[in-house]
Amino acid sequence: MTERSVFWGRLRAQRAALVAAGVVGLLVVVALAAPLLTALEGQDPTTYHPDLIDSARGGVPVGPLGGISGEHWLGVEPQTGRDLFARLVYGARVSLGVALAATVVQVIVGVAVGTAAGFGNRWVDQVLSRATDVIVALPLMVFALALMAVVPSGFPRPVLVALVIGLVAWGGLAKIVRAQTITIKELDHVAAARLSGWGSVRIARRELLPALAAPVITYAALLAPANITVEAALSFLGVGVKPPTASWGQMLTSADVWYQAAPQYLLYPAGVLFVTVLALTVLGDGVRTALDPRATSRLRIGTGRKQEARA
Repeated sequence: MTERSVFWGRLRAQRAALVAAGVVGLLVVVALAAPLLTALEGQDPTTYHPDLIDSARGGVPVGPLGGISGEHWLGVEPQTGRDLFARLVYGARVSLGVALAATVVQVIVGVAVGTAAGFGNRWVDQVLSRATDVIVALPLMVFALALMAVVPSGFPRPVLVALVIGLVAWGGLAKIVRAQTITIKELDHVAAARLSGWGSVRIARRELLPALAAPVITYAALLAPANITVEAALSFLGVGVKPPTASWGQMLTSADVWYQAAPQYLLYPAGVLFVTVLALTVLGDGVRTALDPRATSRLRIGTGRKQEARA
């Protein structure tokens, strides 16, 4: 059996990871199909519906359960009357897109710095390792808040959030890659490549990077849920995605004063955010366990001894 088939066999043996993968896949489909879904409903995420708001009660939606009807499947926002279903599905595009883009930036920077530090000479290692220590020591939220505050408001906010998260939070991955690179470069096949006259770039591309794939993929799978949480926190603090662009964190910011009068306005984005982070965390743990047969799942859900024995 090939390594790929062994990996898929181990992953399929973990029922929780398969369920999580299905949930993540469904969320991605919903995000990609947001225009189609909102067209099917007949709404969009930015149109105001003042006729669906009871101004005498402070802007609470008219009707039961926040104004749920055949035209508004999840009701409408307080004060604005914007359709909640449309804002949720379009918010999935922003939240998932920012998390994925930030993860890609973290992987690129972390792998580049970690590989250069582990494979370079002593001075390169010292400089890059100290720079990585500084990045790891920086308080992510404080530094991100400072960066977001000084960037001009005309810069696309989702792109800015992804870049800030990616460029501030790559230190942990760089440390892992450096440690793995130091171990791998001492192996016989890497020494043989050096004796054959291969250059550093060719050795890194042909020998180091394939061996680093498993730990990098594992760590990246665990970075995505953390990035979604950071994006939601930045938007909640008012420096992330700005209205009228919908994101789950921005919806939570607007809902914090309505949790008693219109609790569904808070529960919908909080619920999908919780489900997304949980699904990505379980999937990341399953990928980690499938890639490393010596590891055991930290979540012990659907990974009993029978499944592990079959894998």
